[in-house]
Amino acid sequence: MWVLTGKVGEGKSVDQREVVRTMQMRHKTREKTSVVEETLDAPTEEFTWRQELLSELLKLPPAGFERLCQRVLRESGFITVHVTGRSGDGGIDGTGIVRLGGLLSFPVLFQCKRYQGSVGPSAVRDFRGAMVGRAERGLFLTTGTFTREAKTEAMRDGAPLIDLVDGEQLLDKLKELGLGVHVTARTVEDVAVTGEFFANL
Repeated sequence: MWVLTGKVGEGKSVDQREVVRTMQMRHKTREKTSVVEETLDAPTEEFTWRQELLSELLKLPPAGFERLCQRVLRESGFITVHVTGRSGDGGIDGTGIVRLGGLLSFPVLFQCKRYQGSVGPSAVRDFRGAMVGRAERGLFLTTGTFTREAKTEAMRDGAPLIDLVDGEQLLDKLKELGLGVHVTARTVEDVAVTGEFFANL
């Protein structure tokens, strides 16, 4: 509702339609601002599930995290995966066999590090040292991240190659495989009114 106040001089005319248009524009502007503020203040769904899943991984005991990695590798196409479960094995947490094209197969050693910080190059070098004479390919999985130097060390020329899977990649893989994550798809309807339909009646 709106009324004319005494500030409007006598004899001056006011276009009622212009007043209505002005108020409508102000209302729309306030609505847009409110929506933007809500979007900025509310945590995103993507951020929420990632944080919750990472928290669950960090609560796992070392043996539980190793078994989870074993399951991830099996679900990802490894034909056999064994967790060593032995201390003092030079950082080798398990072994697996990968088969390519149903013809070629080769062993892969893996290490699982349930970690919140960054894995440095020394951990990668230690893992490679434990691989010597046992396999030419390694896989290092962690809930943390890898430093730039660690990534460089993993790809060093003349040394056995080590593939690195950081926390973000691990979360994505768990979601993809549906391990500890349930994804519910939602359908969104877009409804548009076809004016031409009514014009032809």
